[in-house]
Amino acid sequence: MFSVVSRPAARAVLKAARPAAAARAFTASALVKSDHGPKPPTLLGPGIKAGEVPSAYDQTTGLERLQLLGEIEGINVFDQEPLDSSRVGTKADPIVITSLSDNRIVGCTGSPADSHDVEWFVVNHNKQRRCHECGSVYVVENLNADSEHAHH
Repeated sequence: MFSVVSRPAARAVLKAARPAAAARAFTASALVKSDHGPKPPTLLGPGIKAGEVPSAYDQTTGLERLQLLGEIEGINVFDQEPLDSSRVGTKADPIVITSLSDNRIVGCTGSPADSHDVEWFVVNHNKQRRCHECGSVYVVENLNADSEHAHH
């Protein structure tokens, strides 16, 4: 009997405790177009005519298309070569990692290669980074001349 009496009272308390529907503010801003610098190359395929079966060249987009176009030109777009593991990098002579951005994810396996499990870490442009396992020092050399003005 107590539960029957308390249900309407509980509903009234819950209803009073609910906040009123919040009003959402919508804002709009003017579209601003930038005219500085050349437009980036498009990474869209040419598409196909109706009734044809598309090839990878016709339908790939984005990074996959960039990699495909690089392979056609004979360029390895994504440098996946292993780092120099013939020596341990020191603060005076670190192992240099080239990159087109200000940081790079590195997997260290020690010197000689595979002397410890892979230790993954991020190396930033202006800061040397040491592997916790073997003590090898790495540094990023940024190959992008416009890295100070790059917008993500």
